[in-house]
Amino acid sequence: MDSNSIEAWDRRRFLTKLGLGATAFLTPGAFAEHLQLTPRQAEGPFFPDKLPLDTDNDLLIINDSLTPAVGQVTHLSGTVRNLNGTPMRNALVEIWQVDGKGVYLHSGDRRKNQADPNFQGYGRFSTDSKGNYYFRTIKPVPYPGRTPHIHAAVTQKGKRVLTSQCYLKGEASNAKDGLYKRLNEEQQKLVTLDFQPLPDSQTKELAVRWDLVIGLTPKDENH
Repeated sequence: MDSNSIEAWDRRRFLTKLGLGATAFLTPGAFAEHLQLTPRQAEGPFFPDKLPLDTDNDLLIINDSLTPAVGQVTHLSGTVRNLNGTPMRNALVEIWQVDGKGVYLHSGDRRKNQADPNFQGYGRFSTDSKGNYYFRTIKPVPYPGRTPHIHAAVTQKGKRVLTSQCYLKGEASNAKDGLYKRLNEEQQKLVTLDFQPLPDSQTKELAVRWDLVIGLTPKDENH
C-alpha cells in the first residue's frame, strides 16, 4: 500500500470515528415517552441501478482519490431505534442523493453526462451496538421538480423496514414539493432537519442529526 493509500485509509477511519463520536454528543433532547415513527416515503425512480465500486459511508471521496466532490460538506448522523426505544444494531442504513449539480447516480437521469465524477452518490453503513450510523456527504441541492432532499433506507436481516427522505429546515421550496406536502405537520417535523454549521470549521462544514424510528412487529424483532 503506497503512502497516498495509507493516508486515504487513515482519513476514512478517522472520519468514521469522528462521526460515531459526534453522535454521542449530539444528543436529541429529552427522550419522548412515545417515540414517533419516521414517516415512510417513496423510494423514487433513482435508487442507483448500478452500485458504485465504492459504497462506504464517505460520499465525498471515491476509493483512494484525492479529489473530493463539489458541495458543502455535511456530516449526517443519528440512531436507528424501534418504537420501544431499543437500538437496532447491525441495521444497514443506505443513503443516496443528487450531486452538487443536481444529478443522480442513475443511467435514467437525463443529465448523467453532467454528473460530478468525484461524488459517490450512494453510501451504506451498518449501525453499531447502540444503533448509531454516520455519513459524510454534501448538503443536498434541488433536483428539477423537487426540493433538496436525501433519500434513506434501513434494512435489517435482509428485510427493508424503512424507506424515507429528509429535507432542509427553512427551505422555501419545501412548501411546493409534492411528496413533502403529502406529509402532515407532525410528520414533516420528523423529516425536516436543521443543518447546523460545524463549530470551528474553516470550510463551513455542516452537521445534521436524523434519528430513525422503525415500527417492527414482535415477529420482526425476534427473527
